[in-house]
Parts: sequence; C-alpha cells; structure tokens
Amino acid sequence: MSNLLHETLADMESMGHTPADVAYIGNLAEEGRRSCTWDQFVVLADVEYDCSFGAAEVAQDLVIMFSNGDRMERAEYDGSEWWERIRPLSPPPTPGEPITTLVGQYWPSLADLHDPEDSHHKAAR
Repeated sequence: MSNLLHETLADMESMGHTPADVAYIGNLAEEGRRSCTWDQFVVLADVEYDCSFGAAEVAQDLVIMFSNGDRMERAEYDGSEWWERIRPLSPPPTPGEPITTLVGQYWPSLADLHDPEDSHHKAAR
C-alpha cells in the first residue's frame, strides 16, 4: 500500500520542487476539466491505495504542473501505477541536417528515412 500524498511529496522533492512551485493540479481535458488547489489536494491525496499490479486506482489523467514547466503525470502498466516526471522540452542547441522526406513505411524514424543504406528509404523514393 502507498499513501498518494507521501508518494507525491517524495517525487516532487526528487524533482527539486516544493508545494510552493505547484501551478496547477487537475486534468487537461477540454471537456470535463477538473482542478484543485494544493491545499485541497493535500486533503484528497492523504489516502492509502494499492499501487501494485491489478487495476489502477488513482485517476490516470491527474497532472501536477510546476511554475517552471515541469510536470508530473500518472503512469500505469498492468495496474501498477506511479508518477511519471516530465521535464519541459526546449529546442536542441543546434539544428539538425535538413529533412527531405517525412513519409516511409514500417514505423520509421527521421534517421531511418534519411539513411541512404536503408532499403526502406530507397523504396520510399
């Protein structure tokens, strides 16, 4: 069994955040959006739940966003659940090589599509 509040605080601390950094708690749905304050979350999250295999118990669309753009989202695999820590994305420091094609086959990556040795690249031309 896990306490959702204690788990949340520990994960926030490991990310270098405190409750003072919280900008938003809720879901990100356009319709059916729900949210709460940190003080409300403290009361709601002070519960024990089974985070191991079986079925997820905590709302899977729950998100905590921080003032610097970091966020925590619920993740689940086969009923085991946890907070997934997500850092904001920023562009790479230098641009990559030019993109000449975006379409191929068999779940390609941009690197695969632009590899002259790859037979799928040759077939897509």
